[in-house]
Amino acid sequence: MDPQDIDRLVAAAEAAADVAGAVVRPFFRAGLGAELKDDRSPVTIADRSAEQAMRAVLAERFPDHGIIGEEFGADRPQARLRWVLDPIDGTRAFITGRPTFGTLIGLLEGDTPILGVIDQPVTGERWIGAPGRPTTFRSQLGGRAGCRPCPTLAQAELSCTSPEMLAGQEPRWRRLAAAVRRNYWGGDCYAYGLLAIGQIDIVAECDMKLWDWAALVPVIEGAGGRVTDWQGKPLHPGSDGSVLAVGDPALLAPALALLNQPSVASA
Repeated sequence: MDPQDIDRLVAAAEAAADVAGAVVRPFFRAGLGAELKDDRSPVTIADRSAEQAMRAVLAERFPDHGIIGEEFGADRPQARLRWVLDPIDGTRAFITGRPTFGTLIGLLEGDTPILGVIDQPVTGERWIGAPGRPTTFRSQLGGRAGCRPCPTLAQAELSCTSPEMLAGQEPRWRRLAAAVRRNYWGGDCYAYGLLAIGQIDIVAECDMKLWDWAALVPVIEGAGGRVTDWQGKPLHPGSDGSVLAVGDPALLAPALALLNQPSVASA
């Protein structure tokens, strides 16, 4: 993929993030109600309207590309290049007025995530990971992308959105949590953005759908980190939903060892 093609893809992803932000911002802290989907997760008019706006932008610029969205399913799912959209990752945070949600825009080539945008439309922060390029970060507060060195788990800050996301794997996660300096709950996609600017070191979660992680992989890996499932395998659309992201690649092996340590049988 030549630099001009990448520029066009990045420009389209940013345009989609811009229109999503324009839709989402007026609803933030506006007393918005939410419905429950079949999986008991909340959804709002902001989620649906933002996804429709993003789909329109991307379909106009790349009519032969596929689009997979959390709210409206798949268009042209057999296309080689498929956009993956999560209009509001962290709807629970959004409807309770916490600015730790974000808009996620990923691009798959085949089953491999090659481009990703994490956009926080309220704070104005945006992360962009693109093929063959270092991740970029824009913020009114300044700062730059880049995971920080953290060679041992004992020095690491660990994040997970909620215990419910561990989907019955909490004992495995607790082994990892016991080995780090501190662990935090909350964050959704924003935690992965913080990892990509060197504020935290590990995120370990389960029950992640394609639209939850597709944008994260290029952002984190372009910032020097690694993203796998809990077996250490690359993420793909058929993955089991587990995600392990580390800022310093040296943390990957010891984190995987703890997550996969055999349980001690009771006497």
